[in-house]
Order: sequence, then C-alpha cells, then structure tokens
Amino acid sequence: MSTLRTACRRLNKLRNRRAGAAFLVLAAAGAWYSTLLAQTSRSVWDGVFTAEQAQRGEQLYSNECASCHGLSLNGGESAPPLVGGEFLSSWNGLTVGDLFDRIRTSMPADRPGRLTREQTANILAHILKVNQFPPGDTALDTRTEVLKQILLETTKPESKK
Repeated sequence: MSTLRTACRRLNKLRNRRAGAAFLVLAAAGAWYSTLLAQTSRSVWDGVFTAEQAQRGEQLYSNECASCHGLSLNGGESAPPLVGGEFLSSWNGLTVGDLFDRIRTSMPADRPGRLTREQTANILAHILKVNQFPPGDTALDTRTEVLKQILLETTKPESKK
C-alpha cells in the first residue's frame, strides 16, 4: 500500500512540475506577444510609402513580377495573387518586414535574391497601393528591422478612420 502511495505522490509532483513548466512557457509567450505588439506601433494604414515610390514599383513589378503574378497582381498558374482577399488574409497580422523578406529572398522565382532592397521596397509599395492602403509622405524603408514595426492589417482600425 505504501508503494502505491509513494507512486501516486511522485506522479502528482511530476504533474505539478509539468503544469508549472507549461505556465512558464505560456507566460513567456504572452510577454513575447506583448512586446511584438508594442514594437508594431505603426500599421499599413498610416501611409508608410509614397505615391512616387509606388509608381517606381509599378514599373519594376511589370518587368520583374508580372510574368508570373499577372499585370493586375491577380496571380497566375504558378504564382499566388498579390491583391485581394486571399492575399490579404494570408498576410493579415504579420508585418511589412515579413512580406519584404519573403519578396527579397525568394523572388523573382527564376533568380531569387536578385532584387536590391530599394527595388524590393518599391515593388512592395506598389503592392500596398494596389491593395488600397494609403500613401504617405515618407518612403517605405529598406531595413527589415524597421519594416518589422509596421503591422499588416486588412481592416482599417477604428482609431485611423
């Protein structure tokens, strides 16, 4: 009988340790998420690119991206759309930096990484413009760490209406 009690006590201690560890992991994840939200203090609704930058990006897009993604950014046989609901829902809640890095490191498909940071930022400005995000007075930055502070939100927040 005492062997059974000892085994039960050990099992309860193990469960308590696991519960404590799980709590610590969740607490750390919550702190990380809060930090991420604090860092993403801007949104695509804040005018994070200029109209001129988007215009430069439109020309680059036509030359570098349209053969796969289509002239109107609606996608093609082997490439996803870069405009509309499917695109926006895929990127909602992520950062402009995440999208910038995806483009920079994996596009164009036939020669990934060929575009400069400035070209990537210009193309991204064009993509944001076509998705009806407003231009602003400052060009989209070319530094990933800065772009990671800009949240991609598909719905305009009440505070920005």
